Amino acid sequence: MIDKHEQWAEQQFGQVNLGDPRRTSRLVKLASTLAANPGKPIVNISQSPADMEGAYRFIRNENIEASTIAEAGFKATATGAQQHNLLLALEDTTNIVYSHRSIREELGHINQGNRHRGLLAHSIVLFAPESSEVVGLIEQQRWTRDINTRGKRRTKTPVPYSEKESYKWERASRNMVKRLGDNLDKVISVCDREADIYDYLQYKLNNQQRFVVRSMMSRHIEEGEHKLFHYASELTSAGQKRIHIAQKAGRKARTATLDITFSAVTLKVPSNKKGGSLPVYYVGCEERGNSDSNLNWHLITNEPIHTKEDALNIVSHYEHRWLVEEYHKVWKTDGTDIESSRLQSLSNVERLVTINAFIATRILQLKFAHSHATNVSCEQVLTPKTWKLLWLKQIKTPLPDSPPNMHWAYAELAKLGGWKDTKRTGRASVKVLWQGWFKLQTILEGYELAKSLESNL
Repeated sequence: MIDKHEQWAEQQFGQVNLGDPRRTSRLVKLASTLAANPGKPIVNISQSPADMEGAYRFIRNENIEASTIAEAGFKATATGAQQHNLLLALEDTTNIVYSHRSIREELGHINQGNRHRGLLAHSIVLFAPESSEVVGLIEQQRWTRDINTRGKRRTKTPVPYSEKESYKWERASRNMVKRLGDNLDKVISVCDREADIYDYLQYKLNNQQRFVVRSMMSRHIEEGEHKLFHYASELTSAGQKRIHIAQKAGRKARTATLDITFSAVTLKVPSNKKGGSLPVYYVGCEERGNSDSNLNWHLITNEPIHTKEDALNIVSHYEHRWLVEEYHKVWKTDGTDIESSRLQSLSNVERLVTINAFIATRILQLKFAHSHATNVSCEQVLTPKTWKLLWLKQIKTPLPDSPPNMHWAYAELAKLGGWKDTKRTGRASVKVLWQGWFKLQTILEGYELAKSLESNL
């Protein structure tokens, strides 16, 4: 359930040690204010000149490490993870672009082909599939690339794996071990094709860490004479799965029928690597017979796959990977809008970005509520008192005997925030949804104040 912003901020950051209790108090207050007004500059949300000065003083304080703030948030997520039996660690990398000149010299290049500068970030969002709940952010790394390497060809000098950018996947898993401890046994890392790295897969297998990785390349395997993808194409279908493909840009919404295949396979050691073969399970999910579509997922996992139901579980886990992409979108633009920050130094940006990294998961929790909306009670997100006030405000009829579902809550919160659904998509923007949430909290505060006054008269 999404708490009030004051309670949420205290839960996330109230126990952090910043060397002075006043700094902790300022962090909690700043996080609470930002959470109540996501995406707005500090100057526009501070209640007084003193609050604004205190917030900027905190952001500019070089004695406060962004990593210390982050560890407090990760600890809160680890605590929340304890109540779940299964968790998906959804991983992805993104870039954060800043165009203003005051900070430009401290940033690196984003890729070889353009002249933008910024940061790169690798994030892990924990998701509980059994309760359809976004638990929180458990890991995030940020770094800059050397601007002097932009446009230059890579040298042929061997670089140790631990010094490569691709080591981020293993580093992220090692950090999760520190934070989750024994709870890591119930975590499945879910990664896109960029994680299809022999060293990373070897690390996960050697340490008995669960994973689902989309295969990027048709690797050599010990089964048969062909590579993985050719071998997979000859597997007998274990059944079919229908999925809805949403409308996006010029693509029309449609329903696709996918064939499901699975098999145990053994990946051979690449010629440029040292180590042993990797015993894994393969799960294929492919739309066959449609020449206009290249929809197919080649998934590698160490989860035992013996039946169609086992294979479908793996496909379902991978289907949730889009949530980390949504998280980055909420964090960067649609929610907390960190790319619009105009702070004057990278260290200042780091502190503000870190606080907003956790606020973004809070916003994502509300947005995700629309998925599985028809079979989940709105009390997963709203307290009984809150949804009843929303009903009386929007519906204006006697209260129902049981709580409405999340589809109703999503739509009414969006309408309260000004949503009209003029495009007939059924999807509200994060900003509109969060504006409705904020208005509902104001209604709740007014109701509680009125009850308090009534009891004191």
